[in-house]
Amino acid sequence: MRTDTLKPWQVLFMALCTGLIVANIYYCQPLVVLISKEFGVAESKAGTITFFTQIGYALGLLLFVPLGDMLEKRKQIIFTTSLAVAALIMAALSSSLLMLNIAAVLIGSTSIVPQLILPLAAHLSPVHKRGKIIGTVMSGLLIGILLSRSFSGFIGAWLGWRSMFWIAAVITSVLLVAMSLIFPKAEPQFSGTYGLLVKSLVTLIKKEPILREASIINALTFSSFGIFWTTMVLYLSNAPFHFQSDKIGLFGLAAVAGALIAPLIGGTADKGNPRVTIGYGLVIIGGAFICFYTIGTTVAGMVVGIILLDLGQQSVHVSNQARVYALQPAARNRLNTVFMTVSFIGTSLGSAIGLWAWDRAQWNGICAVGAVSVTLALIVYGVTYKGKRMAITGTSK
Repeated sequence: MRTDTLKPWQVLFMALCTGLIVANIYYCQPLVVLISKEFGVAESKAGTITFFTQIGYALGLLLFVPLGDMLEKRKQIIFTTSLAVAALIMAALSSSLLMLNIAAVLIGSTSIVPQLILPLAAHLSPVHKRGKIIGTVMSGLLIGILLSRSFSGFIGAWLGWRSMFWIAAVITSVLLVAMSLIFPKAEPQFSGTYGLLVKSLVTLIKKEPILREASIINALTFSSFGIFWTTMVLYLSNAPFHFQSDKIGLFGLAAVAGALIAPLIGGTADKGNPRVTIGYGLVIIGGAFICFYTIGTTVAGMVVGIILLDLGQQSVHVSNQARVYALQPAARNRLNTVFMTVSFIGTSLGSAIGLWAWDRAQWNGICAVGAVSVTLALIVYGVTYKGKRMAITGTSK
């Protein structure tokens, strides 16, 4: 896979890998009710598995993704994927909620492979196609996130929640073999120590205002994303719906519409106008929570809200990611580390806030805290506007 020979099938393979591996993080969400019944705990307590998975992912982003600028990328991807297989097996064998939560942290921290593949795809892409290629790979990642819930819901209802983790371990093992055969070697561009590598993250944060703005906005929108998806299963399993995990999982299909437009959003970024798309995305996310509050007691209302939520989320995320990758090509893994670590800290906090709001105010509380999160993102978007050049080109200079 060279920059001048990157073929469509290679981009699609990258998208497939990112989708199937990132799915490991989200399989647990429709299974919360089943897990709570087996271990005899409250649904909100069983729901902490989603929080621990996101925390693990954030830790993996912070500690392991920067190594992509220091280690040979193919070896790192293969080694990390093998650890993911072991973590999934541990989850399937868990004899207590504590053991399952520990496995969840490990699953999250080893499922950072898509965040190693994305900088690799950016590195191998010609500049005039980079946004579109990133968008295509992101489509695979996003579809994996969304369909994982549907798939997991059906498997949980038919075979039990443990079977989902066994199946995930098999899928990840197959990908491990395929990636070892197909992915090229990619030598590192950073020759210092790990300590200097980590220290350089702080330097990047200080030096790049685009990185700071993109990361904060993403964290707030990821928070609203986590608030909704963590508690949706609790809402749909109770009145007025009383759905089982298989039906709950189907709602993930509605969100695929948002994921499918990611390449189009990336194409917009290639034309030099990503920040405008971010603004539109934030408004769309706000509209989603209005739908959840006003017509969320109906299936149609939930479907419309989910489509809007994911459409807006992808508009913000893909555009921000294209801006970040354009900053310093030699530091893409570290830029991605800062960007995605902050983003998934937002998701983790959103999951925790969502469970807190659910215990105190049920669905109205979820809609309220979700709306607050996206409102804060809009405020940051407005406050950090620094002139036409930054707004249109996404550059710091």
